[in-house]
Amino acid sequence: MSKRFAMVVSSLILSAGVALADTYQIDPAHTTVGFSIKHMVINNVHGRFADFKGTVEYDGKDVASVKASGTIEAKSVDTGIKQRDDHLRSPDFFDVAKYPEISFSGQKVQKQGDRYVLVGKFTMHGVTKDVSLPVTVNGPIVDPYGKSRIGIEIITTLNRQDYGINWSKTLDNGGLVVGDDVKIEISAEAVKQVPEARK
Repeated sequence: MSKRFAMVVSSLILSAGVALADTYQIDPAHTTVGFSIKHMVINNVHGRFADFKGTVEYDGKDVASVKASGTIEAKSVDTGIKQRDDHLRSPDFFDVAKYPEISFSGQKVQKQGDRYVLVGKFTMHGVTKDVSLPVTVNGPIVDPYGKSRIGIEIITTLNRQDYGINWSKTLDNGGLVVGDDVKIEISAEAVKQVPEARK
């Protein structure tokens, strides 16, 4: 009886080990956190955030195993125009002195039709909301340096008004100088973390 019990326990332990997710760290050198928004109805202005970090857990096989979290330094917003970036950092928009970070904590992945969505909580400008982000996971692959990598793509749209970022002006034709809908595009690479050997 004791021998059979030991075999069952060993089997369970091995099965659990197979199911364990690996931890990947976002590689900033090969990741873009970008956005675009309508300007005066006729054009899209593009920007990005330069300072961010994130962690992904993934078992390497099932997208549904993915868990992800990350933070963005709001002051790192970059649209290529200093005057505009300074305005975006001001209380009219991100108010980076009061709300220095934008964050996301992914809790689970759900399959919706033929796509997967990463469900979690998104916090910006001091407001936290539940969001579902369409996510594509590519890999893992092994790079030329022997490191395991995955690719992650997220494209979604958020309404800035939902997060208390309200500044704009109305044009004569009724349109807005700055639109409400912000398109978010994240194209990321993440590198598998290898546990340090015990001394």
